[in-house]
Order: sequence, then C-alpha cells, then structure tokens
Amino acid sequence: MRVALMWTISDFPAYSMLSGWSTAGRLACPYCMDHLDAFSLSHGGKISWFDNHRKFLPDNHPFRRNRVNFLKGKVCISESPPILSSEDTFLQIEDLGLRRVIDSDGEAVNSIIARNTGWRKKSIFWDLPYWSSNLIRHNLDVMHIEKNVFENTFNTVMNIEGKTKDNAKAREDVAHLCRRKELERNLQTGKYPKACYVLDKQQKQVLCEWVKNLKFPDGYVSNMGRCVDMHKYKLFGMKSHDCHVFMQRLLPIAFRELLPNTVWQALTELSFFFKHLTSTNIKVQDMKRLELEIPIIICKLERIFPPAFFDSMEHLPIHLPYEAKIAGPVQYRWMYPFERFLRHLKQNVKNKAKVEGSICNAYLVEEASNFCAHYFEPHVLTRDQQVPRNDDGGDDANIEGNLLIFNYPGRPYGRAKTKVLADDEYKAAQIYVLLNCPEIDTYVNLFLTELRQTSHNISDAEINEALENKFAYWFKSYARHSNIENKFIKDLAEGPLRSVKSYPMYFINGYRFHTSSHGANRSTMNSGFCIRGSTYDDNSNDYYGILKEVVQIEYPALPIKRTILFKCEWFDLTPDVGIKVHKQYNIVDINLRKRLNKYEPFILASQAEQVVYLPYPSLRRDKADWHAVCKVKPRSIVIMPQTNLTEQMSDQAFQDEAVEVFQIDTQVEGEQIGPLNDPSGEPLELIAAEEEELLDETNLDFTTESDEEDEEELHEYDDDIE
Repeated sequence: MRVALMWTISDFPAYSMLSGWSTAGRLACPYCMDHLDAFSLSHGGKISWFDNHRKFLPDNHPFRRNRVNFLKGKVCISESPPILSSEDTFLQIEDLGLRRVIDSDGEAVNSIIARNTGWRKKSIFWDLPYWSSNLIRHNLDVMHIEKNVFENTFNTVMNIEGKTKDNAKAREDVAHLCRRKELERNLQTGKYPKACYVLDKQQKQVLCEWVKNLKFPDGYVSNMGRCVDMHKYKLFGMKSHDCHVFMQRLLPIAFRELLPNTVWQALTELSFFFKHLTSTNIKVQDMKRLELEIPIIICKLERIFPPAFFDSMEHLPIHLPYEAKIAGPVQYRWMYPFERFLRHLKQNVKNKAKVEGSICNAYLVEEASNFCAHYFEPHVLTRDQQVPRNDDGGDDANIEGNLLIFNYPGRPYGRAKTKVLADDEYKAAQIYVLLNCPEIDTYVNLFLTELRQTSHNISDAEINEALENKFAYWFKSYARHSNIENKFIKDLAEGPLRSVKSYPMYFINGYRFHTSSHGANRSTMNSGFCIRGSTYDDNSNDYYGILKEVVQIEYPALPIKRTILFKCEWFDLTPDVGIKVHKQYNIVDINLRKRLNKYEPFILASQAEQVVYLPYPSLRRDKADWHAVCKVKPRSIVIMPQTNLTEQMSDQAFQDEAVEVFQIDTQVEGEQIGPLNDPSGEPLELIAAEEEELLDETNLDFTTESDEEDEEELHEYDDDIE
C-alpha cells in the first residue's frame, strides 16, 4: 500500500511552518506574496491591508475611481496579482537558493535570504515527486479566518476595550489617511465623535439581553447565554463554532435594527459570503460568483471601518473562493474535525506525568476494541454502531402493498395520552391523509374527471371545495363497490379511528420536535417548523407554524396501520401583514401575532422541516412581533441533490446543501455614503495610546479552554457550513 499527501490543513501560524512562507508582517498573504500594498500605520504601528482590494475589482468599477472613501486622493489602476502555479513556486524557491531546515547550512543560508523575501525556508514537502504538480498544497483554514473576522467585527461594533479596532490610535490614522472629518478629534473637548458603526450603551444592553435569551433547536449550537457579560456588555468565551453560527446566522438579525442600513448591508453580505462559502453543496459557478463579490464586500467595509480594522484576516477571504473552486467544499479542509479529535486525545490523558504514553496506550486500546467489534453480532451496540442523537427508530419491516404514509420511519417519545377527535378534526385529518398519499393520486384524478364531466364550467375554487368536502365519502363508496386489490387502500378509504394517541415529542428526518407546551420552559426551541410551498425556491410560498400536538392516528383491520400527524397553528402569509421577505437578501420575517384564517390544522410529520423564530434586538416597539425565520439542517441526514446527468462534471453538486443565490450591489454609484459619525450619539473618550498598549499586555481573555474542548459537541454545520 502507498499513500499520497493531498494537502495540509492547519491554522495560519502553522501554515508558515508547513509552507515556508512567512504569515506575519507586510507579506503575510501566501497568494499575493510580493504584490501586496500593505503598510504600517503611523500611529497604530501595526500592518494594515486597508485599500488593498480595489485591484481585484473589474476595471470599470466606480470604486477604482473613488478618491474620497478610501485612501484620500488615490485611485486604483493596478491589476490583481497573479496566482503562481506550484511549478513556478518551486522554481522561485530554487532560484532563491533556500535550504531545508534539516540541511546542515539551512538556518544560516535561509536567514540571509529571508531579509529580502517572504520565504523563510524550503519546505520538506518539496521532496515529494508530485508536490510541484498539486493545485492546492496548503489550505487556508476557514474556521479560524471566520472566527477572527467575526471577533474583529463584533468587538469593534460593541466597542470592547482592548479589543476594538476603533481606538485613539485608529482615529489618528483615519485623520492622516482618509477624508473623514466627522470622525476626527474635537480639539475643544478632547473627545472623539461616536462612529455610526459603534453601538451605544443602551443598544449594547439590548443586544446582550437578546443573546442571553436566544433559543435554538436541540444540538444546533451551544448555550450562548453563558457567554454574555451583562456588567460590561460584551461576549466572552466564544468557541469557534459559536462564532461560526453567530457570523452566518445571527449577524444579519442582530444588527438590522441597531446599525445604519449602509453598515448593516455590508456586514450582512459578509455574513452571507461565509454562509455560501461553507455550503456542503457548491458549484464552480457559485465560487466564481463569490470571487467577484468578495472584493466588493471588503471595499464596502473599507468605506466604513478605519484602516486599523483591516489586518491579514480581513484580507484572506479574497482567496477562499479560489481554493473552494479548486479543492471543493470546505468541510473536508478546515480544522473542526482535528480540533475535536485533539480534545478526544486530551481526554485520554490519565497520567499527567506521562502524557504521550497515556495517549498512545488509550489509542491502542481503542483501536483494538474497534477491530474486535467487527466480529460481534449485528444487534450488539458498539462505538461504531451508536444510536444517533435524533434516532427515528429505523425502517419497519416492509409488508407487500403497504403505503408510504404507514411505513415512514419516525419515533414518538414521552407519555402518550389518549383522546377522541372532534368532528372537524376527524374530517381534516382524514382528507389531508388522503390527498397527501401518493398511492391515492390515481383515484383523485378519477374523481376530478367525473367532477368535470358533470360540471363543465366548474372553477378551481369549487374543485378544491369539492375535494375537501366530497372526496372522502366518494372514495369510501368507490372502494366498497369496485375491485381494489390492495387491502391497505381499502382500509385507508374507510377512514381512521376516532380514538388517537397524543405525544409531546417526535423524532423524524433527523429532527427532534417538541410541542410548544412541552418546550415552553426549556432552553431550546423545537416547536417551529415549515412545509414547502408550491414553488420550491421561493421562501414566500413556504408555510410556517408552531407545533401544538403530535397525533398518532390508526386505521381499522389488520395489519396495524398507523401514521403521525402534526397539529399546528399557522402564521398568516399575507404580504406585509403576516410575512415580509427582504427583496435582496431573502430574509423571511414572520409576525407571530397573525394567524392563518383557514382551518387546516394537520400535516404529515414527514413533511415538516424545522425552523427557529428569532426576535430582533431593537429599541422600537413595532418590531416586537416580527421574528426572523432561521431554517435548520437535520442531523446525520445527507440529502442527495437532484442533478442533471447531462451537465458538465464541473457543475455537478458535491453534496447536499445548496447555495442560495442573490445579487449584491456590484455597481455603487457616488462617492458619499453618508456621515460616518452618529450626530445623536455621545462623544467617546477613547483610550489613549499608552493606555491602549498597557491594556494589550494586561487584558485577560475569559476563555480558559482551548477551542477544541467545546468542538466535541456535534452542531449543525456550516452558511451556511447555511
């Protein structure tokens, strides 16, 4: 057996160790290399990548000619730097004369060469015969890049002392580099005006209370309420996955009512960029589109935030779509599985005096037990056969002729209660099951044919009314007097029993559903769901509701025939009354006070998709009833996409979660984006330069555990990887 190294996966500091290219300083980007225009801030003293992204824009883009919102008086005429192939990179290393670390004169020779280039050494991987032909040799870790971008953004907006990028040094650099008079220091008071991208104390309090009270479905994310410090109005101890979920799912909701629209749009587009980049189902054209959009998004941020905001982490997203286009979905190329495995190894350490020995011994025992487990009987549960978290019970024994609605895997949980259906409930349950059973479609078409023959001018509304009121009786009569061989269809025509069982919980399709009463006092929300409308890709046609009851109905005669219905309350879908869909970003808002007037209480449990309704943190009372809809991906379920076999291989989907397509504003006319200060905000007494340096040295992070210690929890992604 022979193995080959495809690529390396590491965080950014380890990227330098593995590749030989320095990831610190002005030449930190391993793609742009010597073509970067990064510079040191005269007051902040740190490297800034501000105004380094207009070169990636199309030649005719108005941002290139903008002299106001970027470096003052500067236009961009340069082109984006070329990406060196592996062969060209290898020739460059050979021309420089770099040595490997294991060579006898390696350290001395490399130290001299490194003075004039970003290369620090020749990686030992170049000894592999195929390494110079690899398209991707080292992966930029999306997990850590996303976390760092989120922390920089969130800490700046929340104005966290010691962590914000909007400090006294940054404002002095703004006055020196940019035309932003509204952000300069007031010489009379010695204070700085509040920026439009910074929240005031009342807004920070509202946001922290919102995070503290958030509820998500079980297993979706860890409890973010534990990260809220209500005394200093900040978040602490955020793990990588917490930042991942906040960046992709919560950022557009959190700041929609608290920040100006220009700032919110730029942050929302950045959030959706990471959500689409981490989708498990990507296509080449999607990544090409993201390659065109990310420079515009970063340029929009450059028009708002100070130069100190843009370090190397804000620059690296420029190159992430290129890597995804070449190497595929990021879930195979980021650090999450390795961080979780490191935590697993650390848990095996029982003797702290012999750490390596404890890990090796535990790993050998685990490996031996795994091999032995292959010889056990199939019914014996082992580590490799653990029951999934949201186990639906598996498939039942299939009986010939059985209908799909009676054979769909699902598992009720909790104490069952027996009840008798009222007349309207019985009628609604019976007709809904009939109209949603695929095997009954033939008889539905036969009923419609007879209906049109007897009433030539019948309307669609009258047809729907006839289906609801007459089809069940017609089908029962038809089944009794015709020769239907399938006994399951005959029993279905007789109608269900009036006595049913009710459960508080149900597992199906990788979801865990709770009734609203059962989950009222829990820290999770599992009662929200939706079903697809007639137009699959149109969110406005989806139906959203709250689960009120899990009902198990049974049909007469043997064998036993049961199916599960969800009794629910539906929200009104009247545009601008019960539902709002953002035209550009497809964010769906539901008014929780508005209910659907039509009486349709039941759906099949197999049709439900779980959602969570998130309120908006706002100082306005008119937003209290409106909640954003966040769709949840099922656990341990892989839904294979529908692909056209005639498509080219490069356009076929890799996996299951598709990228939502929306267009950002690629052509932004005009140079002014509005005042960057907040006239209604109180002036800020930003930290002086010497105090800032002291805070950088003494500020303690509340995070006492490494990232991998919390990554063991199996969460959703993922966007979204939404």
